[in-house]
Amino acid sequence: MALACLLWLVFAIVYDLRERRVPNWLVVSGAALALVALALTAQPFDIGWAEAGWGAAAGFCFLLPFYATNLMGAGDVKFAGVLGLWVGLSALLPIWVIASLLAGAHALLWQTLKQWPFFPRLVVMLAGPKHASDSGASPRRLRIIPYAAYLAVASAAWMVWGRQS
Repeated sequence: MALACLLWLVFAIVYDLRERRVPNWLVVSGAALALVALALTAQPFDIGWAEAGWGAAAGFCFLLPFYATNLMGAGDVKFAGVLGLWVGLSALLPIWVIASLLAGAHALLWQTLKQWPFFPRLVVMLAGPKHASDSGASPRRLRIIPYAAYLAVASAAWMVWGRQS
């Protein structure tokens, strides 16, 4: 089931980087796979039902205020909840830290390159497709940072390197 989790993370990375959204089919399929892994005791992070439940609740509830204040999309929040179902509560904190550092670097690079447009194509790439094509887009739809992608990258890294210590 580790391969299924990794494949789900790769889908999330690619989709969020390209579209700046996480579709419901990706969230639901990730939740279904996580529940199957738990039921078969083939969970790649070696957690049980309680740890997975607390991880899902924490992942969802922690990011919900960011959605409520229009700082994050609903897909990112749902993805974080399902990610918590996969990784559990104990792995969620280091994954959040890594993802937040990556997202912060993204935002800093985007802001810097907007000020000094040495690489205009990189600015467009960092801004994402909605920002690049919709100059009159409402602030609600403007999603510069693909946070679910950074959560997925951090989770994949945690799967490979984080559990070795």
